[in-house]
Amino acid sequence: MAKQPKLTPAQAKAFQAQIWAFYGHSGRHNLPWRKTNNPYKILVSEVMLQQTQVSRVLEKYPQFLKAFPTVETLAEAPLSEVLKVWQGMGYNRRGLALKRMAEKVMAEFKGKVPRERHDLESLPGVGPYTAGAVRAFAFNEPEIFIETNIRRIFIHHFFKNKEGISDKEIALLVEATLDRTRPREWYWALMDYGSHLPKVTKNNSNTRSKHYVRQSTFKGSLRELRGKILRTLGEESKTLVSLKRACDNDERTKEAIEALTKDGLITYEKRKYKLA
Repeated sequence: MAKQPKLTPAQAKAFQAQIWAFYGHSGRHNLPWRKTNNPYKILVSEVMLQQTQVSRVLEKYPQFLKAFPTVETLAEAPLSEVLKVWQGMGYNRRGLALKRMAEKVMAEFKGKVPRERHDLESLPGVGPYTAGAVRAFAFNEPEIFIETNIRRIFIHHFFKNKEGISDKEIALLVEATLDRTRPREWYWALMDYGSHLPKVTKNNSNTRSKHYVRQSTFKGSLRELRGKILRTLGEESKTLVSLKRACDNDERTKEAIEALTKDGLITYEKRKYKLA
């Protein structure tokens, strides 16, 4: 088994130079969430970017912020309105989580997205990655965190012939190479380089990660059916029979409805389902 690579200061500096050079000539400098230090807007972008292509977020991000420009407006908005604006992003639980985050920020943090990691991780739907990203991008804190593009870079550069690489191993290298004077821009640079890397290598180094899971197909999935139910209920409340008809009598409709109800996305009142 290959040993954990140990970097000398010179090697770390050379790696940084390579990443900074790429960012200088090919970085995505115009992404709108990179033009703000507003913690709320950055939190929205981070939740949106989970499992969603940048091109899709570029379309929905301004729409969402136009509808809910502040934590307060999002907290006070009906969930049904939030889900309508969220439509097209997929993974509707993220829209619900954002709404719940805003409510907690208003109730417990006086309307300000918290800066400390433990406070951020207390928000619904915020895990270690999102907390670290918000601290780095909103507050320029030298956090250690990993996402798919960052993981890809470190596996490609430092684990040439190893399989089953853990994030714990990668985190040691992320920390060793972190530019602590400019963590915000450093992570932007890493993400841009990692996004570009498959175009050069013609493969995905992440398949060698211990945590790699192949993404399931959306077409025909239960997730697609859940989205269809939410779009249908966005128009008007429906009985179970009407919902089944709207879903082409898909035998999984009741299962999807039960899951959406459990997630708090829809409710059942007076023999009809409606958005929560």
